[in-house]
Amino acid sequence: MPNIENIKKYKNIHMIGIGGVSMSGIAAILKNWGFHITGSDTSNSESVRLLLDRGIKVTIGHNLEDVAASDVVVYSAAVKQTDPEILEAKRLNIPTIERADFLGELTRCYKDTICISGTHGKTTTTSMVSLCFIEALKDPSIQVGAFLKPLNGNYRVGNSEHFIIEACEYVESFLKFSPKAEIILNIDNDHLDYFKTFDNIKSAFIKYVKLLPDDGILIINGDDSNCLDLPQYTNCKCISYGITNKNTDFFAVDIVFNKDGFAEFDVYHHNQFFDRISLSVPGMHNVLNALACISLCTEYGIDKKDIKNALLKFTGAHRRFEFKGKINGIASVYDDYGHHPTEILATAKSLMNKEYNKSWVIFQPHTYSRTKNLLDDFAKALLNFDNIVILDIYAARENNVYGISSRDLADKISSFGKDAKYIPDFDDCVSYIKENVQKDDIVITLGAGTVTEIGPLLVN
Repeated sequence: MPNIENIKKYKNIHMIGIGGVSMSGIAAILKNWGFHITGSDTSNSESVRLLLDRGIKVTIGHNLEDVAASDVVVYSAAVKQTDPEILEAKRLNIPTIERADFLGELTRCYKDTICISGTHGKTTTTSMVSLCFIEALKDPSIQVGAFLKPLNGNYRVGNSEHFIIEACEYVESFLKFSPKAEIILNIDNDHLDYFKTFDNIKSAFIKYVKLLPDDGILIINGDDSNCLDLPQYTNCKCISYGITNKNTDFFAVDIVFNKDGFAEFDVYHHNQFFDRISLSVPGMHNVLNALACISLCTEYGIDKKDIKNALLKFTGAHRRFEFKGKINGIASVYDDYGHHPTEILATAKSLMNKEYNKSWVIFQPHTYSRTKNLLDDFAKALLNFDNIVILDIYAARENNVYGISSRDLADKISSFGKDAKYIPDFDDCVSYIKENVQKDDIVITLGAGTVTEIGPLLVN
């Protein structure tokens, strides 16, 4: 059982935004440890229903009585300081703690917190590692950034000292954790609304590596030049993996793809043949994600048979190249969370390994700042699809002070010599696709916002 001494003073915990991906997992772990948990959220959701099934009281809207009865209020980053429940907690002098700070407290309850980080691939790699630990009967606690079928949710409550979490670099929240092991998948230009420059992103990862204890483990992507100098900032054991870089501890060769775009490859460990691995998720980027997982799990003494089985069973996390169904029985529809040019490129390359007629992308840009900062990169990445449809920008946490619109992106793509349709209305978009799609085409809805609603409309 993890050591919960440092949080025992909070018997009653109220959580604002409890339905969030990370918040719901924290709530379930706390409930399992015997804490009394209440929460509120703006809307009902699958994660809220799962919490209710666990006997956790959730109010849709606000509940000031539950705030008054709590010893601490935990809130997600999206909750403003003017929120009625936050104001009530302050009025009653009840401490308030932001989610990342509280999750940091949880990481210190476990002897072995394993953090998976990087700009892209965190959710998939966290899922792969989690399934390997479950396969090896290590009974881990898990927090992952998407719904995972084998977990029937986005978290697992275990009773061992292993806590496997996705550690996000946004607003440097991963610096609040106490990791024993870290995987760093890549370091890329993202979240510039917060970081402003790439150097600031890089220095956040350097600070993150310095959190590791001397008996910890750092696993880095040897194909990413920004990861290669990280080992100098720690005294712990460092392990590297790669595909193009063979001067690594683990590398993959003889990579072949089947008609679904799933890879099979030989893994070498210290230049010795390790095993042949088969995946059930598409794309070359997932070969790298699998290598990160294999590197970590081997270090933890997990049998290669368990690693092999778990990786083969893993069919992807929710919204990661997820098959949604067919349009009139002729064209396949997939949904993907990719909302950064590097992720779009990885999705396009995954597609190229599949057998199909023509590709269609329906892209919803995510945040004005990202669209403005990376406009050329977005346009170039989207050129890899045969047909391009652009929806309006999904604002998320922003106001449009950037003077940017989706029409600018469509125009930019056109300036590179390819037609892009700007269709702001979802119903118009669905009609356009249904009228023009051909047999054996592939349609992919892409983005981190409401674009996910289009797949079901196309399939029904």
